[in-house]
Amino acid sequence: MAAKRSLGERGEQAAAAYLERAGYRIRERNYRTPRGEIDLVAEEGETLVFVEVKTRADVRRGQPREAVGRRKQLRMAWAAYHYLEQHPEERPCRFDVVEVLLDGPIPDIHLIRHALPPAHSDDDWFE
Repeated sequence: MAAKRSLGERGEQAAAAYLERAGYRIRERNYRTPRGEIDLVAEEGETLVFVEVKTRADVRRGQPREAVGRRKQLRMAWAAYHYLEQHPEERPCRFDVVEVLLDGPIPDIHLIRHALPPAHSDDDWFE
């Protein structure tokens, strides 16, 4: 379990550094609620971005993004709503996924913008 946690922590660190180089500003890491967690809460311009980071040491069990199933999506949505209740702001929001593959000396990182559909497509909070 410690190796898995360490892998995840390394992936989140690599993802945060990648996003910062891409112009994102990291607001929070590992935002936890009773019903879910957001790995990174960031800003890209005027948009608030809820980021799920998926890390793998190899692709034998599939691409990292394949681990973001419906249950995980719902937990992310609940955590995002909780975050917005605690930090009310009128700004567009979206969900991104960063997949990190740590199978070599340099992490292979892929950003998937708008990875999850908004909970309510007519909601002005989401782009």
